Amino acid sequence: MYTFVYVLNQREKALMPCSPCKGKKLLREGKAKVVRRTPFTIQLTIATGETKQDVTLGIDSGYLHIGLSAITEKEELFSGTVMLRKNIVKLNSERSSYRRCRRSRKTWYRPVRFLNRNKEEGWLAPSLQHKEKSHKRIIEKLEKILPVNDIVIEVANFDIQKIKNPEIEGVKYQNGEQKGFWNEREYVLYRDGHTCQHCKGKSKDKILEIHHLESRQTGGNRPDNLITLCKTCHKKVSSAKITLTVKPSKGYREAGFMTTIRWKLLSSLKERGKKLSYTYGYITKKKRIELAIPKSHINDAFVIAGGKEQRRSKSYSIIQHRRHNRSLQTNRKGYKPSIRKKKYPYQPGDRVKLAGEICTVKGVFNYGDWVRLKNRSGTIRNVATRKIELIKYGGGFSFEY
Repeated sequence: MYTFVYVLNQREKALMPCSPCKGKKLLREGKAKVVRRTPFTIQLTIATGETKQDVTLGIDSGYLHIGLSAITEKEELFSGTVMLRKNIVKLNSERSSYRRCRRSRKTWYRPVRFLNRNKEEGWLAPSLQHKEKSHKRIIEKLEKILPVNDIVIEVANFDIQKIKNPEIEGVKYQNGEQKGFWNEREYVLYRDGHTCQHCKGKSKDKILEIHHLESRQTGGNRPDNLITLCKTCHKKVSSAKITLTVKPSKGYREAGFMTTIRWKLLSSLKERGKKLSYTYGYITKKKRIELAIPKSHINDAFVIAGGKEQRRSKSYSIIQHRRHNRSLQTNRKGYKPSIRKKKYPYQPGDRVKLAGEICTVKGVFNYGDWVRLKNRSGTIRNVATRKIELIKYGGGFSFEY
């Protein structure tokens, strides 16, 4: 596995990367300066030749992970796996609760607006929109350090009804499992035979209720996430006195995500003027088996980019962080909001220096006065913010080997 130093010219345009040895020599001779530490990037301070090779970026798009691989004819210049955030739905629900709470607090009146909001053409749910933008954001970051001139992305179209029932065909697509029922509750009661699925009627409680196996916030109201319980059992489950043996189904979030945004992502990338093409999962699988390499996000991205016998590079683990903390302004009547109104000076993923040692911020606590740091050896310690010096903000993504 090889590592590279990424190079920018005097106009901050990406050039071909160099070896760490050559990068160190340029820095020692004063011909370059460090502009980014992860991934390590230098900027030339002198004019030089700008011959570039064709660089192809392969993208294995996904719901929770993105595989990245940038290759030339002879070697792989960049490899990495991005781990996307999972808390967008929870934060959106939290924001909604704050908005609802504002109407009952002693603050100025804000009219309800949910009746006059129209969804624009191409609207996506906030959680999906965030993931689509994350794909574009990481591509933009790579284009700043590599002269990418060709992008290949894997798309997929999942037939969810076919996944549930492999024998479905023809007019059966129009006759879903809930056909003839008014709502999910009526269907679930019928599916479960109007019987409590825990005690099977032993409690003699005739009042039946619908229970969410996974919270409605994340699991939704799909029938696979609902089960029939009597009122007695439902109350015990809610108070954690009994535990259900039924587990919620995994759902089809990943399949729905890929089906929803595949063409939207391609069209938005084409608007930026890059040469763009796409491939499908079965093609990637066939080529990966021919090359006899194990399945992983970075290997899939390598195959998608057209990789065969190129020299592989060391892979980055890229973690996406929240860039800002939510804050509320002080209201007009002087009442303090229920959450903090001060933005912390440091965020997870920031690079700082402590007594000459470079560390990464893992968390902030004690009203922003203390931070939890992790050094290169993995040691974690708590330090007051007055003792550290900022090197670089995380910028939403942290790169680690």
